[in-house]
Amino acid sequence: MELADRAVGFLLSVISLSIFTYYTFWVIILPFVDGDHFIHKYFLPREYAILIPVVAGVALLCFLCAFIGLVMLKSKKKA
Repeated sequence: MELADRAVGFLLSVISLSIFTYYTFWVIILPFVDGDHFIHKYFLPREYAILIPVVAGVALLCFLCAFIGLVMLKSKKKA
């Protein structure tokens, strides 16, 4: 099982690094590149640079609150 854990860890690291690199280039470097440059066709519009993390954060917060509420309800029923 150790090899599978290493493979999953490596895959998650590669995906995280890829997303970080894409987002960093998209938000920090791309605004300084001319608007008619061919590289712009590989990136979403800049409005999504704020919208995607906000939606992901709200979804994570909702999931976390639902999980904590479910755990609290289950622990209350046992007592």
